Parts: sequence; structure tokens; C-alpha cells
Amino acid sequence: MSFLTPLALIAGLLAIPILLLYMLRLRRREVTVSSTFLWQQILQDREANTPWQKLRRNLLLFLQLLILLFLVFALARPYVIVPAVSAGQIAVLLDASASMNATDSTEETRFDEAKQQALDMVNTMNAGDLMTVIRVADQPEVLSPYTGDALALREAIQSAEPSHASADWNAALTLAAAGAAGAVDFNVVIISDGGGMLNPTDDSIQLPAIPGDLQYIPVGTASSNVAVTALATRALPGEAPQLFAQITNYGGEDARVIFNLRVDGTLYRAEEYTIPANGSIPLGLNELPETFTTLQAGVTLPSDATTTDYLADDNTAWAVNATSGGRRALVMTEGNLFIEQVLRSLPGVEAFRGDINRGLPIEPFDLYVFDGWLPATLPDADMLFINPPRSTGLFAVGAESTGNAALNPRVRRDDPRMTFVDFATVNILKFKQVTASWADALISVDGGALLLAGEQNSSQIAILTFDLRDSDLPLQITFPILMSALLDWFTPPSVINAPDGLNVGDTLPITVPPGAETVNVTYPDGTTRAVPGVAFTDTAAPGLYTVTALAGVETVSTGQFAVNVFDAGESRISPRDSIILGDTVVTTTVEEEIGQREFWSWLALGALLVLLIEWIAYHRRMTAPTLFKPLTRRSVTA
Repeated sequence: MSFLTPLALIAGLLAIPILLLYMLRLRRREVTVSSTFLWQQILQDREANTPWQKLRRNLLLFLQLLILLFLVFALARPYVIVPAVSAGQIAVLLDASASMNATDSTEETRFDEAKQQALDMVNTMNAGDLMTVIRVADQPEVLSPYTGDALALREAIQSAEPSHASADWNAALTLAAAGAAGAVDFNVVIISDGGGMLNPTDDSIQLPAIPGDLQYIPVGTASSNVAVTALATRALPGEAPQLFAQITNYGGEDARVIFNLRVDGTLYRAEEYTIPANGSIPLGLNELPETFTTLQAGVTLPSDATTTDYLADDNTAWAVNATSGGRRALVMTEGNLFIEQVLRSLPGVEAFRGDINRGLPIEPFDLYVFDGWLPATLPDADMLFINPPRSTGLFAVGAESTGNAALNPRVRRDDPRMTFVDFATVNILKFKQVTASWADALISVDGGALLLAGEQNSSQIAILTFDLRDSDLPLQITFPILMSALLDWFTPPSVINAPDGLNVGDTLPITVPPGAETVNVTYPDGTTRAVPGVAFTDTAAPGLYTVTALAGVETVSTGQFAVNVFDAGESRISPRDSIILGDTVVTTTVEEEIGQREFWSWLALGALLVLLIEWIAYHRRMTAPTLFKPLTRRSVTA
């Protein structure tokens, strides 16, 4: 055993004044007598006492000297040499991803085991060692900067909490590598189950190499886990909404599970399935209620199950009705795939193809696209006409102009719908002379308009006067830009657009509608917070979120979205014995360094306990022993 501060042992000399105080103390003996009358003269005796007395055995003296001994040795900071994982300047990467919530560890969770491993490293730090602790989740977080203060490091580690997201190891390793600058002995220690990282047998993108010595401490023991790995809804025109789900078994044994589905909070279906080991089963349902808003799917194990599910984060998934938030566009065409493709590529738009032989469906849509075809009666809605075949009550179709109509096109730049539209390189074989008194010519050439747009009967209407197949517009970047600008004008986008949901940690774009002053988000736990527009990043918890745009207290727009744990790297909880960093395969770390384990805290605790005993002993001695004796007798001190 050695001491880090041996000079503190000099404080042991404080025992001398303690002994002197006990030797100078005037000792009197308690004697019980029948009367104090004959003792009055003795009590008034002021004869000087002997200043020095013989030191007697005293329990209080022994306890006080023992307290001093404990404190002196604690100040001297005794330590013993023990094996250590690392030394020098150490960057500890603490995996806080979703898989670390698994309960197969000897501790409460894998993350608790990882924290204990980190605390053990702090307890074996040498004098002069520096350590930083980085919590690795969807965004790395430095819990403690480089410091040799063991107390600060312990507090930082003990305050850490796991997340429900995937770990961004690239960002975490980059952050750790920044500490290598100027370090003589730099070490990176990764405490993880390997989830989201790489096994040498995996064919995946490798993580970047980092400087210094790389060490890996694995946690976890089991792989048994079942999860809901997919949940989505779709609806075709005129048909009931459809459900698609998938259940996956990541364990090595077949697993029996009960799949339950709740529609708007009410149990809709519950069935038992057997999922093969390391396999999945798809589930489909074609009879969902047409007016449902939200779905919640979950898996549980039967009471007599022989397998175990160690991770609960991925047992539940949520979905919102895909038709409740996005803009629904019906395309009526004789097979022009360009229109369908561009509409499907735009966010917040659900494109459906109609059958021109059957005419318009009864179900209403937000936007109707008529390509070379017109119904007998136009709907009362937003419409986009492409190459209209005849005149209607809204516009007149005249003669057809031929030749290259892309010569000197004029784009109306003062119109916000044309801000990013560039028609300079678009070539058009022919177009039709279309006129409408209510419409503005947004793009025109000598001989007529190529694009007309305006409002009529409270509907937004646009007209492209040429066939897309008679031009090279669908092959140019201008086409999706133009269609996106028109779609935003036709039906302003909802406050959010996430029909397929998000993963934990994803960012959701938020569109603040005109007139809205604030945007509130209601979290899965029921709390509501005001958030800025543009983007929402606080998707740390799985569940259903509600976004509401307000003008004062009036709701302008609202929408729901789901956040799920759909990550095979996190649900596959089988711990890994090695990981790949750059070109290096890092296996389980063996304690090869020399560390110092201090035990001054135990000595300080011992001093506190002895102090408590000394306090009890002192007060027991001060208690009068004659409290319940007859009143005719007296106690005096001789």
C-alpha cells in the first residue's frame, strides 16, 4: 500500500493535544449520599487542584484517537496497485442507444452495466490521468470534459440516461478523436453491446479510424428479442384502408407472440403467431375502418411462453392514417407516367391514377389532374389541365401552333409561383391556343401562352397548353420545380408531412401556415410545448405526436405523426465480441494497464461511524444515573 499525499500523516501529531486535554481534565467521582448538608464545606473548598493527573483508561479518548487515525489516513489517500483497462488521456464512449435498454444484464439494464464499467475505470485512475465521458446516442453528448476529478466523473456517469434512438458512432468517434491533439498517451474505450456497430462478418460500411489505442468493453449476454419492425397504412380510391405490419424474432429459438392492434385506442384485433428463429412474418389487413385516425400495434409473450423478450422499446409501433395529413391528387390520363412519377416524388402528395373509362370516382380529392381528357362535369376543386382536348366553361381551346415554341419564352418573374422556374432550355413541339379571362399567363411565347393560372369559383386552376410527350420538359429539372410550385399554390401544405412516420431521433420539417403565430407540439406523454417553425428535432420518445398551428387561440392547422423504433441494428441485441473501426478489428479488452485503487472514502466513512459512536457514548455518560431513585437520596460529585 502507498500514499498519494504522505505529508498528511503529519496530522497524526494532533493526538498529542488530545491526550494533554485528558491529562489536564479535573476528574471527580459521583457518590450517592443521604444528605448534602455535611458536604457544604467541601463544595466551597477552592484549594488548587493538581494540574497534571495520571492518564486513565477512557472510552471517549480511545474513540477520538480512532477518529483522528481514520481522518489522517484518509487525507494521506492510500492506494493499492490494481490492473486497469486504460491509462493516460482517456475518452470513454458510453453507448446509450436503444439496445442498451435490454434487461439481460446482471445489472438492471445493459446501460446500468455500462455505467458500472465506467465507474470502475474512474476508480482505477492514476494520479495525472485525464478522462472524458461521451454519451453516444443519436447526437453525442459530452457528459464531462477531460478532468482528473474522480468525483465529477462519477456524478457525470451516474446522471447519464439511455435513449430510444440509434447511436451516431461516426459523430461520437470524431468527437473523441478531437481529444487526441497534443496527448502523449491517448486511449479510446468503447463500452457497448456492439448494436449499430460492426461485426467482422458483417458486410456494412465501416466506421472511420481514429488515433490512439482502441479498446472495447462488451456488455450484455443474450439475444432473445421480438419486435414490431414495420407498420404502415395505405388506401386506394374507393377501397378501405389497408394495413401492413411485420414482426421479427431476433432470437435463436422460435417465439410465440400475441400481436394486438388498437384503432384509435380501442382493441381491434389480437392473434397469436409463431415467429421462426431469426425470421420475420408479414401481416396484412384489408378491412380497417375508413375514418380511423391512429393505429397502435404491439407484441407480447403468452404467459406460458418458453422464450424471453429482453427489449421492450421495439414491442410497440404507431401509425397515422396516411390519408389524413397529405394532399391527395387524382390523375386522369391515358398512360402518361411522367405526371404520376413527379407527383409521387413530391413530399406531402399522394397520387392516385383514375380510370378514364369509368369517369371520376365519387370520393373527393384535393387536386384533379386532367391530362388530354376531360370529364362531362368538372369537379368543384383545384384542377390542373394538361393539353386540354376541348373547350369548357372555364376556358376556350383554339388552334394548334407548331414549331419550336421554346424560342424566347417569357416567364413572369414577379409571380412567386415562378421564382425558381427556368424555361430557357425547354423545347416544345406544339401547343394549343388557350384563353381564359380569369387566368394570368405565367409562361408565354410568341403565339400564345404555355402556362395559365388563376382562381375561379374559389378553386385554383392551372392550364398547361401542350402535351408533355411533345416536349422535353419531363426530362429537365424544371419539371419537378414547376410542379412543386403549382402544388403549393393549389393546396397549401399541411403543418407537417410524415405519412410513414419517423424513427426516434429523426427531424421533422414544419410548415407554418399563413396567419399562424405559434406552433405547439403535444408529446406522447401528454405534455405540450411551443416550438419554432422550420424543423422539429425533439423526437426522443417513441409514440404519437400532435402538431398544432395557432393564430391566437384559434387552430389554423393540425396534424399527427408517429415516432417508432424501427432499427434492426438496435433490435438485434445479440452482444458482439468485436467491432471494426476503420481497418482495425477491436476485440474484447483485457486489463493490461496498471491503475491505482484508492480507498480514502472508506476511511472517511469509518471516521463518520466512529464519530457517531463517540457521540452516543458521550451522551450516555452525561445521563444522570439517579433519575428514578428515591428523592431522599442525593448525588454529589467528590
